[in-house]
Amino acid sequence: MAKAIPISELPVISRDGPEAGEVSYSAGAILLMDKSAGWSSFDVVKKVRGMIKVKKIGHAGTLDPAATGLLMLCTGRATKSIEQIQELEKEYVGTVRLGASTPSYDAETEIDVEAEWQHIKREQIESVLRAKFIGLIDQTVPPYSAVKVKGRRLYKSARKGEEVELKSREVHIREIEITYINMPDITLKIRCSKGTYIRSIAHDLGLALGSRGYLAGLRRTAIGPFSVNEALTVDELQKKLTA
Repeated sequence: MAKAIPISELPVISRDGPEAGEVSYSAGAILLMDKSAGWSSFDVVKKVRGMIKVKKIGHAGTLDPAATGLLMLCTGRATKSIEQIQELEKEYVGTVRLGASTPSYDAETEIDVEAEWQHIKREQIESVLRAKFIGLIDQTVPPYSAVKVKGRRLYKSARKGEEVELKSREVHIREIEITYINMPDITLKIRCSKGTYIRSIAHDLGLALGSRGYLAGLRRTAIGPFSVNEALTVDELQKKLTA
């Protein structure tokens, strides 16, 4: 069985990386893609597979269709290195909307509970983030997620209105920075371990502030040393391939 190639030894197709047509994708390569809203991670994989004419290709970490940002694709023998990439720290910029919650903890489902938010001040937000959302935290996964309980994806049970005991997991939040406030919206930059649900942070933050909250927008800006600023949109990759 072929061993995983260290990611430092793989060619990386990016804005400043090698020309896309000069790389052997079957031998193994990483593509830094900037996923647009409305595309599933698999949509991007399928589109790029057709563009570079390679059968073996996968992504190293799902982004929800509504989210945008860095999606790393691995081709050929580099697919053996997907687990290495998944272990890397992630950075996200997310907008939390206070005053309401949704069953999915994001904007993909309708608001089910509304609450007052006018009492919340910046100092309170900063204090709660420091006290409850930095370091190792125990996080409950959203009911609309791909996590399996008794062999079944949670989102399938949620869509049928079935009540399921939600799993919790320990995750590490290294940093949360408030980058912008326009109440009831708060924009946060978060650096965290794999398996962290930013939707759960939004939901739990709302409750911790004596209100409600959900994730109104999300962009993944970095995975380990790789930045979305280096990434290509699908259209940009197409131009790079035909240059």
